[in-house]
Amino acid sequence: MLPCRDEGPALRDLLPRVPQLFRVVVVDNGSCDDTAAVAEHLGATVVHETRAGYGAAVHAGVLAADSDLVAVMDGDGSFDPADLVPLLDLVLHGRADLATGRRRPVRRGVWPWHARVGNTLVLAWLRRRTGLPVHDIAPLRVCRRADLLALDVRDRRSGYPVELLQKAQRAGWVMAERDVSYHPRAAGTRSKVSGSLRGSVRAARDFVRVLS
Repeated sequence: MLPCRDEGPALRDLLPRVPQLFRVVVVDNGSCDDTAAVAEHLGATVVHETRAGYGAAVHAGVLAADSDLVAVMDGDGSFDPADLVPLLDLVLHGRADLATGRRRPVRRGVWPWHARVGNTLVLAWLRRRTGLPVHDIAPLRVCRRADLLALDVRDRRSGYPVELLQKAQRAGWVMAERDVSYHPRAAGTRSKVSGSLRGSVRAARDFVRVLS
């Protein structure tokens, strides 16, 4: 499942590379470009979520999914969809309840310093306080749909993955984290969060709001 806003240029290259074992759901979160048209043309199921926010888009996609397992990945072209397969295997074979990716930039400058600092501080705090066994906020993740809905993750903004990790930890989920390559965004797209200091500050506020 791909939460998207104005990611049409990225989807043209990304969707054909998604392994065939995945049924792709693209959640169009108020795009002004041809995101929905591109996704439909390339065979994806398109869901429209008018409420702005990463969490709102992800939740809409989870509700629309009809499979036992759900995989979530950004639709901006910064990840290789093939990296979802090892995460899927971990959950499918019972070695994890939640399998997540840890970003490893392919070169300097891919992950802006302000976004990386905020991510590092939040995860360090969670590891110290709760023993959370991950080092990234799960930009790629796989889990069972029913279990995810049972967690009742309520944040509809950028704090969604942080709330998810906390609630999964409290619920006793077994988590596994694997390195994934982190690439530059596709040309013609713009980050709504990490691409600017302002966006990173806004995301950090969302993270702090759900920390408990």
